[in-house]
Amino acid sequence: MEMQVPCRWIVKSEQETRELGRSLAPLLQPGDVLALEGDLGAGKTTFTQGVAQGLGIETYIDSPTFTLIKEYHGRLPLYHMDVYRLEGADEDLGWDEYFYGDGVTLVEWASRIRPLLPEETVWFTFHVLSTGEREIRLHLRNARSKRMCEELSGI
Repeated sequence: MEMQVPCRWIVKSEQETRELGRSLAPLLQPGDVLALEGDLGAGKTTFTQGVAQGLGIETYIDSPTFTLIKEYHGRLPLYHMDVYRLEGADEDLGWDEYFYGDGVTLVEWASRIRPLLPEETVWFTFHVLSTGEREIRLHLRNARSKRMCEELSGI
């Protein structure tokens, strides 16, 4: 399936990356899964920090690279995953409890577990541009991502 990309932002700083995440947070609902793809240092965790702030989470958010999953509590529970170190999608970590639960799940390096992700997963890609700015794209793969794109289009 070819991705269409009308939702695209160029962010000039970590602060702008966090602000985009904060703007997204009010749109999130229980069971939403966001797949975050991109190079190291492209802004995936910084974006997650903004989402967490928008959900009213005051705890500092860092990458769960070595723990795989970190849980935070705000307006909705936030499950932050970094699956970079997983050997494969066949490792059973109780994925369904997170993906179909009462919270919001953000998965860094989500393509590593693509077969396990819900159909309505919303995919974002992060790229570092030659200027040092970041390009963040929301890909229109399903109805949920299309609605999210429409609601974020004014940002």
